[in-house]
Amino acid sequence: MKILCAFGRHAYGRVERGTSYEAANFIPALKNMGHEVVLFDSWDRDAHPNFIELNRAFLLAVEQEQPDIIFCVLLGYELWLETLALAKQASGACLINWATDDSWKYEEFSRWVAGAFDVYATTYRSALDKAQRDGHTNFVLTQWAAPAQVLHAPKPASECRYPVSFVGAAYGNRLRWVEQLRQRGIEVRCFGHGWDGGVVAAEEIPRIMRDSVVSLNFGDSGLRLQGGRLRYNRQIKARVFEVPAAGGCLLTEAAEDLETCYRPDQEIGIFHDIDDLVSKIQGLLGSPSQRDAMAQAGYERTRCEHTYEQRFKELFERGSHSYTQKGGKGVDWRVFDQHAEAHRMRGGLHLLRQLLMWPCRLLWGAQRGPRAARRLLYELSWRLAGRHTYTAGGWPGRLFYHES
Repeated sequence: MKILCAFGRHAYGRVERGTSYEAANFIPALKNMGHEVVLFDSWDRDAHPNFIELNRAFLLAVEQEQPDIIFCVLLGYELWLETLALAKQASGACLINWATDDSWKYEEFSRWVAGAFDVYATTYRSALDKAQRDGHTNFVLTQWAAPAQVLHAPKPASECRYPVSFVGAAYGNRLRWVEQLRQRGIEVRCFGHGWDGGVVAAEEIPRIMRDSVVSLNFGDSGLRLQGGRLRYNRQIKARVFEVPAAGGCLLTEAAEDLETCYRPDQEIGIFHDIDDLVSKIQGLLGSPSQRDAMAQAGYERTRCEHTYEQRFKELFERGSHSYTQKGGKGVDWRVFDQHAEAHRMRGGLHLLRQLLMWPCRLLWGAQRGPRAARRLLYELSWRLAGRHTYTAGGWPGRLFYHES
């Protein structure tokens, strides 16, 4: 089948952040399954002057490629709901979205956009429960995984270069975890945006994991407002599967449903607090045979059950009824132009943008201020306007393009 992927070539659409997770993992897995894959970069804000031209370019790609499946990883309102409907009409393709961070994004995002897709993949059981409550029948519970191409049997601890490593961007609670470990005499080699080790190429990440006696993963997604209080969300991250797949030995923060994926202390290690983490690192470093057995068991479980080839096969089977009849009617450009006209920013919206930008720039500066203004408008929009936020007429997209 031909699959048109709509996500970013680079992490968060920024070249300096390196290859995106999706480009590095999803595309190779899809090609390994024998599919023809075309990437439309929907995250790069420098490729188009505004969301009108981004959506137009996406529909042109749909019209030209006539895919069987359109596989999206939406960050927000970059592809309008109207555009997705036109893409479905133009190609007859099965539309799939792989949702990220549904532990907190379901309420503000997934529940509003899910209806535009034939299959909506979530990695959170709690999000699936909410979707069923809200009447969504297209939700599928899946999980992160690893592409078969990175599978590599573990090497002995005695041959590893790094005692303890972490790969991932430096933000949120991760900085505190690493600092606390260093204060207790455990040095952690950190790689990724914001760390001294810097961004590493996607193909280097599995090598670092395999070359580490212990690889760490932290499960929080940053502070989020829940029930009137700021809380850290504990998530199953993709690293949970990448480390064992690459032949590494994983120590990861506890998260919902993690025990359904791996056996604790046999296939992976799970920690709950800093004392627990320190104790388990010391235990694995001090017992190479235990470490090697855990790494091997985790690798075997991943190879058998947790590859993207297996995940995608299940998703495509779920959506098979949506692309049994190939071909569509072509893009209705007259309708698209009407949506494009509704998206254009009028005089009053220019004034609103300036009113939002001015205090935010004063508080957070010239760089962070515009992003804070966009976030403020977005938080108000999804709460007050709901689904309309993700249409061509949604204010966040109309007022803030490069900041989105």
